[in-house]
Amino acid sequence: MDAFAVATCFGLTMARVTIKKSLIIGMYFGVFQAAMPIIGYVFAAQFADKITAFDHWIAFALLCFIGGKMIAESFEKENCSESAEKPLDFKTMFPLAIATSIDALAVGVSFAFLQVNIVPAALSIGIITFVLSMIGVKIGSIFGMKFKSKAELAGGIILILIGFKILLEHLM
Repeated sequence: MDAFAVATCFGLTMARVTIKKSLIIGMYFGVFQAAMPIIGYVFAAQFADKITAFDHWIAFALLCFIGGKMIAESFEKENCSESAEKPLDFKTMFPLAIATSIDALAVGVSFAFLQVNIVPAALSIGIITFVLSMIGVKIGSIFGMKFKSKAELAGGIILILIGFKILLEHLM
């Protein structure tokens, strides 16, 4: 659901949504959501206590940083041209994919302890995240066309709130 919310935020800020853009966002989030449980599963014995000790802080920091940047950009002079749109490159997508999937490392650790068959579980997680992320981009674009810079402000606030949600879930 975190990946869905972030994908929706991307859709909010896009001047024009294309299948290619939706696929890129869906692939980043889907692949990372599938890969993280596998990584957690493989390294469960070695890193179990270390992963859960700080994963929420990393997600919180990344989401707050990116959300804060979106909020600041929402107050800049409005420019709706295609060139003003944020790129969907590695530098933009990687931190978001990590932030939304880092908790899945701990899920992978749990799967190892429960002796879950990791491949079908990870594939299910990845495919569902991929589809929901693409849907989120479309939903966000519908609202983004109506609200423009306010949508970017809302998207930034949502990212920060997701960061706080992740942090509070782990601290309480």
